[in-house]
Amino acid sequence: MEILAKLNGAFMYLICGAIILLVAVICVIFAVRAYRAGKAMGIDTGKMKRVITASATFSILPGIGILLGVIALSGSLGTPWPWRRLSVIGALHYETQVAEAAAEAVGGGGLSASTMTGEGFTTIALLMCFCIIWGMVLMIFNGKSYVTRLMSGGSKKDAAAHKAGEADAKSGGPVKKKSTAGFGDIAMTAMFIGLVSAYIASYVGTIVSSEGVFTFKGSWLSLAVSIVAALAMAAFLYIKNKTKAEWVDSFSVAGSMLIAMASAILLGGLV
Repeated sequence: MEILAKLNGAFMYLICGAIILLVAVICVIFAVRAYRAGKAMGIDTGKMKRVITASATFSILPGIGILLGVIALSGSLGTPWPWRRLSVIGALHYETQVAEAAAEAVGGGGLSASTMTGEGFTTIALLMCFCIIWGMVLMIFNGKSYVTRLMSGGSKKDAAAHKAGEADAKSGGPVKKKSTAGFGDIAMTAMFIGLVSAYIASYVGTIVSSEGVFTFKGSWLSLAVSIVAALAMAAFLYIKNKTKAEWVDSFSVAGSMLIAMASAILLGGLV
C-alpha cells in the first residue's frame, strides 16, 4: 500500500490540481468571451441566461458518471490521477478500459492496490495519455478543414441530400430525409460492440458444463451485473423514445452505472 500512499501524496495533488485549475480558468475565459460575443450579436440576455442555467443543470447528472469513474479508479491509481484524467480530456468508458488493459499487460492481475507497483502505474498512466492524444494531434493538421466542413453544412453527399429535400418540398412531393452516419460514428459503435462482446464473452466463458449441469467456474456476479446494466440502459432508451425526452440521454450512462453498482451490492451477498 506504500505506492498508493505516494499516489495520494501532496506532490501528485499539486501537479494534477494545477493542470485542472488551468483548464478551469480557460473554461471561464471562453464562457465570458462567448457571453460577450452573444451580447454583441444582439442575442437576448434572458435567453442566454436560460441557456447557461439549463447547461449547468444538465451537466450535473452526466458528472455523476465521471465521479463514479474517479471513485472506481482511485482505489488502485490514487485520487489525483483519475481526477485529472477525467477532468480534462478523459472519458469514463475509455479510462477504465485502458487502465484495466494496461494493468493486465504489465502482469499485475488487473487493477488492484495490493499488486500495484511504481512501474505498473507508470505504464498505465503513459498508455492512458498516449492513446487519447491523437484527437488533439490530428486537429493540428485537419482542424481547419473539419471546421470548414461543419460551417458548410457537412459533406458533399449531405449537402446534395439536403438540396434534394428542399426541391421535393417546393414541388409538393414527398420530402426525402436521408441521414448517413460518418465513418467516426460507425467506427466508434463498432469499437464499443467489440468491447462489450469481449467482456460478455469473458463472463460467459466461466460457465462450464459437467454431465449436463451448467455451473460457473468463476463468479456469476459480473455477468449478472452486466445484464442489469444492459436492462437499465434499455429502460432509459425506451423512456427517451416513448416520451421524446432527449434529456434522458444526459444521465442514462450515470443512471445505468448507479443501478448496476446497486445490484452488485445487493447480489454480492448471494455469492
